[in-house]
Amino acid sequence: MQIMKADRTYIKIFQYQESLDAFVVTKKYKDLADKLDLWEANPVVWIGRLFILDNDYGEHLFDNWDEREAIAEEAKKLGFNEEEVMIIRPDWFQSGSDGPCHSDEQRKRFWTDVFKSLRLSLNTLFEEARANYKEQAIDKTEKDYIALERKINEIKREYNVSD
Repeated sequence: MQIMKADRTYIKIFQYQESLDAFVVTKKYKDLADKLDLWEANPVVWIGRLFILDNDYGEHLFDNWDEREAIAEEAKKLGFNEEEVMIIRPDWFQSGSDGPCHSDEQRKRFWTDVFKSLRLSLNTLFEEARANYKEQAIDKTEKDYIALERKINEIKREYNVSD
């Protein structure tokens, strides 16, 4: 299997805001998510699903409104809307079926490290966009598919990526 350059071009997904102990989505990823229509309630819903055993429960990974409300004023001072701030809740990362095996504090440390370092390849983003197109095919036309492929090609040019 030949590795394409887009497999070697990685985009950072989250930026950690230490004073909030929370994350925001990077501008670069947010722009790509907009272009590729990877946006649902937020641009990382599909990623949350994969983190939580690839099911719809994962779309709620960052549904942490009480925690957001607690830091809303500080977030606002830093220039963020409350909706942009994503806080890790360690209870989302354990099922209780045979554990948990780690404390809330250790799970929070671990997942904070994971989210700080998370980068995805352009090809992963492109394939997710294509999969979304197929899932929504009933509402889509050939023109929509062509438009998506044009967007992908524009992004490849922007990042100097070839097949």
